[in-house]
Amino acid sequence: MEINKDNFEAIVERLFNKLEEADKKMDRLLNHDACLKGDELLDNQDLIGMLKVSHRTLQRYRSQGKLIYCNLNGKSFYRLTDVNKFIDDQFAGIK
Repeated sequence: MEINKDNFEAIVERLFNKLEEADKKMDRLLNHDACLKGDELLDNQDLIGMLKVSHRTLQRYRSQGKLIYCNLNGKSFYRLTDVNKFIDDQFAGIK
C-alpha cells in the first residue's frame, strides 16, 4: 500500500477518532468509580419500586437536592447509602 498525503491524513484522522473514543470510555469509567465508591447502585426503577413513588416524584427529589444521584450515560443512579440517608431524613421530620 502506497502512503501518499491523502492516505496519511485518513490514517491520522482514524487514529484521532479512536483515541477520542478511548478517552470518552476512560472518562465514563472514572466517573463510574467516583459515583460508586464501593457501594451498591440503584436506578430509577429500583427506587420507584422501593419508595413506592412515581417517576416525577423521584425527579422532584433530585431537582430539590433531597436525593443525591449520579448520571452515567444519561441515566440516573443512586448509591444505596444515599438512599438510606434520604429515607432517614424523611422520617426524622415525622418524629
